[in-house]
Order: sequence, then structure tokens, then C-alpha cells
Amino acid sequence: MITNTMIDIRALNLTFGLGDKANRVLRDVSLSVAAGESFGLVGESGSGKTTVLRCLAGLYNHWQGELAIAGKPLAHKLDRERCRWVQMVFQDPYGSLHPRHTVETALAEPLRIHGIGDRSSRIDNILTKVGLNPSFRYRYPHQLSGGQRQRVAIARALILEPKVLLLDEPTSALDVSVQAEILNLLVDLRARDGLTYLMVTHDLSVVAHLCERIAVMQHGSIVETLTRDALESNSASHPYTRMLVEASRHYSRELAQNIALQAA
Repeated sequence: MITNTMIDIRALNLTFGLGDKANRVLRDVSLSVAAGESFGLVGESGSGKTTVLRCLAGLYNHWQGELAIAGKPLAHKLDRERCRWVQMVFQDPYGSLHPRHTVETALAEPLRIHGIGDRSSRIDNILTKVGLNPSFRYRYPHQLSGGQRQRVAIARALILEPKVLLLDEPTSALDVSVQAEILNLLVDLRARDGLTYLMVTHDLSVVAHLCERIAVMQHGSIVETLTRDALESNSASHPYTRMLVEASRHYSRELAQNIALQAA
């Protein structure tokens, strides 16, 4: 087990359906993420990556196995304490914000639910932290670009000051140049606030930029866990991982270049 473990997953299994129609989507998934670490989950669509995040976030509660955050076991029922510790940023910024709610309403709602005061000041501060002017609080989602919407979604996840962010392909719905901006924002936020990330993505250039370690999933199981250095030096041992690396070389170059330019 990793010293100072923030996320601990042991023998996680999940099945949808019953009897002959049962579909086992997670198969004995185990991983640990240290406090302050950024850990990536990669694999093809349907491999179970997002399902792992949804179990941690409390969106699925019929899993089997053991889940823990900062050493505290998670129950199957979602509670307020887990919401304060763990938040999720979803893939689609166009679908994750209510079209009839202003940014202010979206950010104030978690504070209201948890009985947290000084809401106006907290909203201004979190908008500034994600690179938006506080005047954005009065806008509706249709008045925002895709990148601005995702910044608001990140702000909503952070406004409760969680320790863990679950990132479900947070840049895949954005233009390549905007992807680079959001990725570098996530890098800065983790460094500033000591956040722990568990990130799902298809894109190996994204995971290599943001994550120190990577687990590769196929058919609901982890087939290999490796470091970023091992990934970049073509030291993967599993054939499926090597296939993903080879495929990524043909479409990730533009994003990698944009990331480098944004970080310069």
C-alpha cells in the first residue's frame, strides 16, 4: 500500500442486471493513490474507467469490495462528508450545467446544501481561482464558451474545498487549444491546493502530462500499472498497453504541442 494513501480501492466489482442478463463491468479492480498524487486510468470505451469514478463518487452504490478515502472506509450510501472530501468533474461541460441556472446559482447550491456561509465571497474567490472574472457569476451557460463552462464545472467541484477530484475526461469535449488551457489549470490547482486527482482519459498525451502513474484497463480489469516515465520510454509490458501507446502517437501530437506552448 502507498504511504499516506488518499484513495484506496480493493477488489472492486460491479455488475449490472441479473441472471442471464448480468453484465459484470468491474472485475477485482485494486489501486491506491497517494495524497497529492495524480493517477490516470486509461483504456478503450467500455473498459470500466468511468464506472470506477462513479463508485467513488457515490453515483453507483451496489458495488462489492472495499473503497476508502484518507483511510476511512466508504459506505454504499452517499453521505455529506464524502461530498466534502470527493468531487467529480464530468466530461461534458455542455450537459453538466443547468441551462436555466446562472453560474452564481450553480456555485451557491453546494454551499447552501452544506450550510456554508459567506457565499458571495466564496463564489468570487473560486471564479478567480479558475481564471474567470467574478462578473461571470451572472451569466448563463449558453453565454459561455466550452472552456469557460468547464472552468465553471471545476469551480463548482472545488467550492466545497474537497481533497479529491475525480476527473472524467474533462477536456475531451473541448477544442485542442482549450484542452491545453484546462489541463494547465488543473496542474496549477493541484500544486496550489495539494489536491489528489484520479483522472479518466483516452488520450495518453493528456495522462502523461498530468499523471505520475497510470493504470491501464481492459474489459473491467486493470491489466498494467506503470509510471509516466515507463510510459514515455515505451517500457510497457502488456500487449494492450503497447497497442494503446502505438495508436496514441498518431493523434496526440497536436495536443502535446499546445500543452507545451500554454505551459511556456
